[in-house]
Amino acid sequence: MPHTDNGRTTGNGPKRPTARQRLRHETPSTVAVLADETDFAAMRRYRSFRFDDHAGYLRQVEGLLRALAAQGTHISLALFDPTAYEEYCADTRLDPDTPTSRTRYTADIAATGATLTYDGRPLAHLLPDLVREAEQQATWEYASALLEPGEDAGRAAFARASKLLRRIVETAGDGRHHLVCSVSAPDDANTPLVAVIEAECHDGLLRLGEAAALLFCTVLAAGITLGSPGGVVLRTNRPGEPETVRGWCLDGDGLRPLTAGEVFAAYCTDTRTGEPVPPEPGVDYLAGLQLEQLE
Repeated sequence: MPHTDNGRTTGNGPKRPTARQRLRHETPSTVAVLADETDFAAMRRYRSFRFDDHAGYLRQVEGLLRALAAQGTHISLALFDPTAYEEYCADTRLDPDTPTSRTRYTADIAATGATLTYDGRPLAHLLPDLVREAEQQATWEYASALLEPGEDAGRAAFARASKLLRRIVETAGDGRHHLVCSVSAPDDANTPLVAVIEAECHDGLLRLGEAAALLFCTVLAAGITLGSPGGVVLRTNRPGEPETVRGWCLDGDGLRPLTAGEVFAAYCTDTRTGEPVPPEPGVDYLAGLQLEQLE
């Protein structure tokens, strides 16, 4: 009969995992990936980064993810930012041209940065979600920083934004709602702060993601506090009805409904050229709803 020795089965029976292998299964891993070719090219200046082309690099990353998953390892994906890495090495006095430094940077962004759990999907499908997570975190951090100088005013603006969000969805009624809040950043008018939230209302019950709502209200609060140009757009889908689009613009600490013509013009005008573009088929462009006075 086979017998065990230090967790291994001898003889012809199946091998049991060793204590170290069992511990390895309970140790999570983080893989930081260079998502685009520009970032990949920036890392090639380091001799210790021994990859020649981005496509081949991504294939190797995908193989690593599959191998780790096959071992039962929990894997988190993070974005590797060459600029942030260079700054990190300067701040920590590390040599950026070593695998050890890249490992330390990866461990730190796993603790504080945006990550995505590897779920077995192809890397090509995961990367857009990971980039979106990182963009949302960067937006939240920047919008939060804008609120910090006037802490009391920031809290009041956030409370106001939370009430406005709920009032918009409640006033819109039943349906699946897609909301976008866009606010001009004070230092870059061409790159607005943007937050997106999906909500569903049915028989008076409202469902929305907590993290998305936090980001949405933070961006809206930043616009209220700074008096920046901005607004909210609402797309609503209901079974058997055309999709509707409505809009509001920031007006002081409130939202002023746009007219149907203003909503149509905003969606059917090329923002770069000013030229008209065809309206989306099956979409009704409607005036923003009047929101009841908030206390």
